[in-house]
Formats: sequence, C-alpha cells, structure tokens
Amino acid sequence: MEIVWQTPANPPERHDYIFRNGIRYVKPYYFEFISHAKNRWAGKTIVDLFADEFKGRNRDYYDSAVKSGRIQVDGKTVSVSHRVQSSQKISHFLHRHEPPVMALDVTILHKGENVLTVCKPASVPVHPCGQYRKNTVVGILQAEHDFAPLFPIHRLDRLVSGLLILARSASQAEIFRQQIESGLVQKQYIAKVVGEFPEEQVVNLRVNFNAREGRSTVEAEDMDENGNSKLNGKAACTKFTRIYTNGKYSIVSCHPVTGRTHQIRVHLQSTGHPIANDALYLPDYDISGSRRAFTAHKTAVKSTHSLEVNSNDNCVSQSEDFEIDPMCTNCPNLAPIGYDGSEEGLWLHCVRYSGPDWVYECPYPDWASLT
Repeated sequence: MEIVWQTPANPPERHDYIFRNGIRYVKPYYFEFISHAKNRWAGKTIVDLFADEFKGRNRDYYDSAVKSGRIQVDGKTVSVSHRVQSSQKISHFLHRHEPPVMALDVTILHKGENVLTVCKPASVPVHPCGQYRKNTVVGILQAEHDFAPLFPIHRLDRLVSGLLILARSASQAEIFRQQIESGLVQKQYIAKVVGEFPEEQVVNLRVNFNAREGRSTVEAEDMDENGNSKLNGKAACTKFTRIYTNGKYSIVSCHPVTGRTHQIRVHLQSTGHPIANDALYLPDYDISGSRRAFTAHKTAVKSTHSLEVNSNDNCVSQSEDFEIDPMCTNCPNLAPIGYDGSEEGLWLHCVRYSGPDWVYECPYPDWASLT
C-alpha cells in the first residue's frame, strides 16, 4: 500500500466523511504533524521527548515509531538515542482519527461577496483545533461548498449552536475585528435555563477561566486601598431578559457586553438558573439522561446526509474504503479512543449580531419552545 501523507495544505473533500446513525465521522488519514524543538526539549532523546510531552500514546509506540521512520528529525530517520537540539524540525507521521460530531447540516444563511453567515450545529468546532481538522465548520464548508478561504470573526464554543459570521477575505475580517474591539457590535443569544428566571437581570461579575480545568468561575469585585482589583478574573457583564417560562424552565435572551470564555454559561450559573443541560456548570446534571436525549435526537436529526444504520458505530467494514494501519493505536475504530459521538448540544444558541450598518440573524432552535 502506498501511503499518501497529508499536511494542513491538503483541503478537506466531500468523500472524506462517513455518516452513521446521525454521526459524522472522518475517514482516518495519514498526516504529518510538524513541530520545532523548544529550548526545554534540547538534550532529550527523541523517545524521551515524545513520552514526556505527548502522553496520548505509550513509550513502546514512540520507540517503534522512531525505528520505523514514523518520527523523523529534520526530514531524516534517527536512532532512538538521538538527542534533540533546539529548533530542529520534528515530524510525526501518523494515522489520524478525528473525533466524531453530530451529522447536522451547516446551513448557509447569507452568501455575499465579502461575508458568509451560517447556522453552526452544536458539537462542531468552528475551525481546526486540537484533534479536529476536517470535522469543523470551516472544513465542512470547504469540502461541501468549496468556500475558501474563510475567516471566522467571532467564537462559538463547540457545543454551542447558532449564527456564525465568516469573512471571505482578510481585509473584511479586519473591518469586523476593529468594530468588535471598538464596542460597535451587539450580540444576542438565547438559552434554556433551570427554573423561573427574573424578567430582567444584569450580571457584573469578573470571569476567571482555568485552562487546565477547562471551565470558568466568577469573582465579585474586590479593590485594595488604591482602587486596584485584587482578583485575577477579567471584567464581564451580561444582560438577561426572560422571554417566557413554564416554571420548570425559562427561555432567556442573553446580551453579553463583554466576550469572556464561557461568560454566559457561568453568569447564568451565578444567578441560580444555569443552562438546563450544561453538564459543566450544572453539578447535578444527569449525564445518562443526556445520552438518552441524544439517542432520541439522532432519530429526528435534520440533515441532507443519509444516515446508514449500523449496530456498531465504531465498527470498520471494508465498504468504508480505508486501510487499517498496523501501527495505529485507534484502528480498527473510526473514532479515536475516548470519543463515541454520543453527546448533546448545549441549550445555548447565537441568534443575532449587529454592527454600525449590518445585521445578521439565525432562526431559533427547536428546544427554544416550551409548549
């Protein structure tokens, strides 16, 4: 078998995807990960470096990868005792398995010469990050509609759905960036929260994001005698308006004045009305209930893709047309270890962005109705 190695320069294509039971998978593919040796790596053996810094695979794998040439230094095969020097190019050639996402369409809302807006489905990242490359909004739009290049002008968390604005040129992206930084852009989200939310509430609490834990906390303002803040968090403000409630849940309009990580989610938690299916900020949330809801959701998923039924989502069959790699730690499964695709989208949805002379909107999701 001739191996064709991909790099970030290789664009996603329509035939790269496999659809099963409401889940979008990416066919595993051979990929060259490239990094340059940091100063603190200098002097380590190549196997020690990978075993210490990249713990997703065990030491035996890295030993075999170096011996087989799957790990190279400056484009050359080296011995397992090779000691790395600062700034050397290190290549890791591996069989890449991307995490699955829900097989919902990336619906195009507006297609203009300079701007594209879409309805981003929950569970799909906006752009390549971490283990995701083709299973992203940018990747899917390129594969299915040949839109490239695209420049997302704002963030949406992976589990959040709704309006996503993408500039079609770097110059247009810069215009949006300047407007956002100047405070000229207004944002609106809706959320489904626990309990009967007040008619209106404004939350002014600093937000402190812990990257290691992947979650934010809020802090009340605390000044020293010179008027300086003694807290680590960043100033944050969100305005909330209740749209309607049935007593058990409320649909709330959320207007973030600032744009901190998980700001809406943690500010709603601070009010005592967290998002009703937010496992990260709702301590007693029933994960098993979420899985049941997701299973029910898959039967009604709105997608133009055929949903082939298979009793084992991760089972690989010859009809899927990809090779099992003998060195791969994820084969024969489609998804990487730890990902089965059974997750539920967050009940938080971006519905509107407006600027000095423009407005873009996205329809409400089905869960926004309490009737």
